[in-house]
Amino acid sequence: MQYNWNWAVLITEPYLGWIASGFGWTVAVSCAAWIIAFFLGSAIGVMRTTEIRALRIAGAVYVETFRNIPLLVQMFLWYFVLPEILPKSAGDWLKRDMPLPEYWTAVVCLGTYTAARVAEQVRAGINTIGRGQHFAALAIGLTPIQAYRNVLLPIGYRIIVPPLTSDFLGVFKNSSLALTIGVLELTAQTRQIGEYTFQGFESFTAATLIYLAVTFTVMAFMRRIETRTAIPGMISLGAK
Repeated sequence: MQYNWNWAVLITEPYLGWIASGFGWTVAVSCAAWIIAFFLGSAIGVMRTTEIRALRIAGAVYVETFRNIPLLVQMFLWYFVLPEILPKSAGDWLKRDMPLPEYWTAVVCLGTYTAARVAEQVRAGINTIGRGQHFAALAIGLTPIQAYRNVLLPIGYRIIVPPLTSDFLGVFKNSSLALTIGVLELTAQTRQIGEYTFQGFESFTAATLIYLAVTFTVMAFMRRIETRTAIPGMISLGAK
């Protein structure tokens, strides 16, 4: 049986609108999740490098817990299990009364999951600097918080630009799992187009090209940032 190709379906309404809407939701989920991942991961990464043992243990527990549970399982736990184990009023708010519960659940799940990866990158970046600069910052009168804010983190972030880029792209691609809890992002809309038109090859090819275009654009942009922020003598992998 010969397959009947029909690329025109991709520029026909309402299917073109579905693709645009799905891409918009993918970007919205990815960017919001990355904000959570970056700031929460940075805090946990700092915790894992402090002299306070309790903070190091707490950071390690967070990283090992979220990194070793599959993302799909975490998505289901956040969406289906958490509302049931909370007090009834809080659970009802999460399930029904909270605006866009599927969207915010996906954002929080992706953000907290990726924060574990960001934390390890931040920890590695800080440890790469060496303890000498940390002691030097303390020697000139900076507090530990000021040493992190003014010395360790600015240098550490410049070192870990490549892995942070990879983590952001991971968030963008993992956002496709949001379809499992009802978010009509790009992959979900692509499947819907295939089910309505029986032109699955065309719709999934379009989604693949969109994912590739975003990935290559982000990589090119971050490569320029990486080159501009590279520290002489401490050139990060790929800066050349």
